[in-house]
Amino acid sequence: MVPRGPPVPPEMWMRTPDHQMAGLSPMFPGGGAAARGMGLMGPRTMFSPHARTLMGPAAPMGGPSPVQPKMKSDDEELKDLEMLLNKKTFRELQKSKTGEELLDLIHRPTARETAVHAKFKTKGGSQLKMYCLHLTKEDCRRQNGSFIACDKVHYKRIIAPHTDTNLGDCSFLDTCRHTKTCKYVHYEYDPTPDLPPMMMGAGNLPPKPVKPQRAEYCSEVELGEPQWINCDIRNFRMDILGQFGVIMADPPWDIHMELPYGTMADDEMRNLNVPALQTDGLIFLWVTGRAMELGRECLELWGYKRVEEIIWVKTNQLQRIIRTGRTGHWLNHSKEHCLVGIKGNPEVNRNIDTDVIVAEVRETSRKPDEMYPLLERISPRTRKLELFARMHNTHAGWLSLGNQLNGVRLVDDGLRARFKAAYPDVEVQPASPPRATSTMDSDLNHSQIRSPFVAADTKEQPSQSGEPTPSNDLENVS
Repeated sequence: MVPRGPPVPPEMWMRTPDHQMAGLSPMFPGGGAAARGMGLMGPRTMFSPHARTLMGPAAPMGGPSPVQPKMKSDDEELKDLEMLLNKKTFRELQKSKTGEELLDLIHRPTARETAVHAKFKTKGGSQLKMYCLHLTKEDCRRQNGSFIACDKVHYKRIIAPHTDTNLGDCSFLDTCRHTKTCKYVHYEYDPTPDLPPMMMGAGNLPPKPVKPQRAEYCSEVELGEPQWINCDIRNFRMDILGQFGVIMADPPWDIHMELPYGTMADDEMRNLNVPALQTDGLIFLWVTGRAMELGRECLELWGYKRVEEIIWVKTNQLQRIIRTGRTGHWLNHSKEHCLVGIKGNPEVNRNIDTDVIVAEVRETSRKPDEMYPLLERISPRTRKLELFARMHNTHAGWLSLGNQLNGVRLVDDGLRARFKAAYPDVEVQPASPPRATSTMDSDLNHSQIRSPFVAADTKEQPSQSGEPTPSNDLENVS
């Protein structure tokens, strides 16, 4: 038999601890007598399942009570509620996803944009190269301590007889307009290989064919010197001038008005030997209101196709549009037109300028100076000819023809030879080989030169028929 301990008094096991039963209502509201009459089964039926769980076998008798959950404050509950309200609904999430897909679809390049991008993409990848900080190959080899320069772009110095190396580099670099007289050091691109061809294994390769120079391109001398010929354009031999990339003309149209400068008849305009001056190039023909259709007809007769039209909006000294004057029959003309024609297949730059020029009105029949850089951008480094020109129209790279120019000045050797062969009795300036002269010296030298084509009185210039030659100093009146 197993010995038993001393019996437990009923008062001990019938009494419920206050800390465990404080929150429970008595099963028998009658008092403790009914509870005491339950015997040993009393405690098991008195407690609820929740209380039994708290007093499970794992919980020590008389131990501390379990931790109650902490109640949230009003601010925390408001924050939780606000967070719940800010959350997107399922429908909002679907709309947001659809909008992102639409934005992605809109931002994608179209098939046309992709095709255009592929068309203008450089063949073989990007050809952009960085230039060496040492500038020249000699300095690069010296600084790197190697016999071979790096793979970057290098330049070489241009040392002319007038260059003073002690002055250093020119601050204008390749944009200097006086490279033929500037004493500072200039640079140009150095395309020579760093190794001789024999060491590179290219000694037996055939030489690359040299691309022939087109007839309408300028020489270096022509680019830096203006040229002009005083002549009667109606009977001058145009075939000795050669080919030109750009022709600009401002004819004295016959506008059926009494003008002190004279005009040129329509048939004389049609019969000008302009086709001998261009095979591939552009022509810019200034026209008046009445001569608009005649100008188009002349372009067609000369073999051109009209492709554009430039408008010159005239302003006064206050940069306001001119609204009054003696131009025009029905309305005051505040603009002029310049027809653009093309012939052949010239190499031109497209879409870099607009067809509207806003410029101030100056001397009679003088066109805006903005035309010259515009034409240079359209057709760079080409020979350019201006018909019916005056002294204020002379520019570097241009040959000017007209009966109001000071004598004959030619700097291109080939053009000088052809002109002397056609007109041996005409004095050509400069008499010595071409040299760089300033604008002031040029004006002093040529202001006193008289061409045999021009009479002593420059206001009325006799033609071969003995009658005064019409001047091109004409107010564009329609």
